[in-house]
Amino acid sequence: MNHSRWREAAQAELGVSLGHWQKLGGGDFAQSWQATVISSDNAPLAIEDIVFIKTHANPPPFHFSTEAVGLSWLHKADGVKVPQVLGVSDDPPFLALEWIDEGSSGSRVNSSANLDSEGALGIGLAALHGAPCSQFGRQDQRTTGSLGLPNEPCDSWATFYATQRLLPLSRIAADRQALSRSTVVKIEQLAERLSEFSNADVLPSLLHGDLWAGNRLIDSDGCNWLIDPACHRGHREFDLAMMRLFGGYGEQCFASYNEHFPLDDGWQARIALHQLAPLIVHAIKFGASYVAPTENALNQYV
Repeated sequence: MNHSRWREAAQAELGVSLGHWQKLGGGDFAQSWQATVISSDNAPLAIEDIVFIKTHANPPPFHFSTEAVGLSWLHKADGVKVPQVLGVSDDPPFLALEWIDEGSSGSRVNSSANLDSEGALGIGLAALHGAPCSQFGRQDQRTTGSLGLPNEPCDSWATFYATQRLLPLSRIAADRQALSRSTVVKIEQLAERLSEFSNADVLPSLLHGDLWAGNRLIDSDGCNWLIDPACHRGHREFDLAMMRLFGGYGEQCFASYNEHFPLDDGWQARIALHQLAPLIVHAIKFGASYVAPTENALNQYV
């Protein structure tokens, strides 16, 4: 990748000169960098401030500006902190964010030192999911995620999850031969029956959309931050199911959430249903190790 073009564009938009570039690990899609301000014409950024910047050689259309919009939605909902967007561009592609100093990861989840952080996250997510929304999907109709999943506005969860998640994912899985034909057929059959599994009047919630543990940071003061959103309006159980899929969240988080925004009856039976979409995504992107978990989740409903 030619770094000069997006680096020059980022510095011009931020009104700074950046140095001490350091490539960061983690993530399976974008390339992440840490850079230090070495001169600044921009009052919010001072010399020696650290900036976090992401880029990609060939991202989906409007990928970084869509993420920036999602961060603005999460910020306005005022449930959990998100990093400030300092600059964004789709051509050349980059997203510049304020730097978050993470705390120690050794006692991250269930130690007494972090029980307050877990509880606070549950309360914050309850506030986020309680923000009023009119439709499922996104009014701007922008796709999200590295697979470019659609987010056409829908009036019901069953329609949204079928037409904007399960069916598009089944087509991608079939095209890439990530799942067997029989499994793809079962996904299509389930998509026709989703109204059996949730109340027709379930309200849409603003979702982070990709809430595995790596997209939650705890800073040096114990405060929670959310990063890398795939924001859309959906069923609030989707975020919570994603949190349980790969672990990394303490039970105090879920207990605090349910205390402040009690879940609907039968939510436990729908966990695997909401996990099905991210499992299919992982089978497509990462291969055979996710095929059996996908089939196991699917077999609970078809």
